[in-house]
Amino acid sequence: MDYGLGTLFLGIAAFGILQIIGSFLTKKESTSNGFVVVLNDLFKMPKTMKQLAVVQFFSWFALFAMWIYTTPAVAHHIYNAADTSSELYNKAADWVGVLMAVYNGFAAVMAFAIMWIAKKTNRKTVHMISLVAGGIGLASFYFIKDPNLLIVSELGIGLAWASILAMPYAILTGSLPQNKLGVYMGIFNFFIVIPQITAAALLGFFVHSLFNNEAIYALLLGGASMIIAAILVMRVDDVDE
Repeated sequence: MDYGLGTLFLGIAAFGILQIIGSFLTKKESTSNGFVVVLNDLFKMPKTMKQLAVVQFFSWFALFAMWIYTTPAVAHHIYNAADTSSELYNKAADWVGVLMAVYNGFAAVMAFAIMWIAKKTNRKTVHMISLVAGGIGLASFYFIKDPNLLIVSELGIGLAWASILAMPYAILTGSLPQNKLGVYMGIFNFFIVIPQITAAALLGFFVHSLFNNEAIYALLLGGASMIIAAILVMRVDDVDE
């Protein structure tokens, strides 16, 4: 079995075991136990949090696809370099480093702008537009042949990154009971880890078994995932609005 898939199945099995333990402790009236509290709160998440959790899953799945596969995708698809020890491959890797700096820098600038725009308009709409821009940016790697043009793609990704780091939490805060704010914020971060495990497992399988080791298709899947997140965010109940 593929190592990534094995890890995914192991994680699912571990979660099932945790549920069994939590159920046993609850029956023993150990509901004040911290483990039981977190597990019970996980299943009693407010509606808005459940909706945002799905949005986060697809958003972070796309980001992990980008972080894992951008270098091999750009090297092979755009630079036609398959040998990881070749000078051309290293040149591609260096350029990817520049691209990553571009999206991070643009995100830092836009982090302030999108919050201001959201106050004047609508948080869900701002997040949706940002995610669409990120999805298009990721998918555009497949169609662009001039590596310099990838800077434009990174601007869309940077906008999405800025929004992902801010907007879901801004929407979430208003839907949570104040006495559970810390617990639920911690639980919400599960939906960053879960897509990371899923991406590591499924994307590796897809690339090696279905896409003939063409990493560029992982970026296409990432772009599609971010577009799905954009669609789903419009179904979120923003309590404050």
